[in-house]
Amino acid sequence: MTSQSQGIQQLLQAEKRAKDKLEEAKKRKGKRLKQAKEEATAEIDHYRLQREKEFRNKETNVMGSQGNFSAKIDEQTTEAIRNLTSSYHRNMESMMKKLLSTICDISPEIHPNFRPAV
Repeated sequence: MTSQSQGIQQLLQAEKRAKDKLEEAKKRKGKRLKQAKEEATAEIDHYRLQREKEFRNKETNVMGSQGNFSAKIDEQTTEAIRNLTSSYHRNMESMMKKLLSTICDISPEIHPNFRPAV
């Protein structure tokens, strides 16, 4: 009987060691999952920062060229306004004379389609 109880004791001890090993393996697995999650998060953050940097560079290139376009358009608009203003000042006097002479100098004529009543 002692050999049976000794065998049972050995089985119980083996079972306990197996449970301990399973718990230890679960703990290692949990630690490894945490570590993998942290590594993945760090890699994601690094990738996100890299992509944001590339985006900012592209945005700067595009917006910079748009800034050049808007500066060119502003310059062209200013030049056009200057030209129109100088043209206005140059031609104002002569146009006023033409307009006043057209309005004030009336030469009465009979319209070519007019037919006197018979």
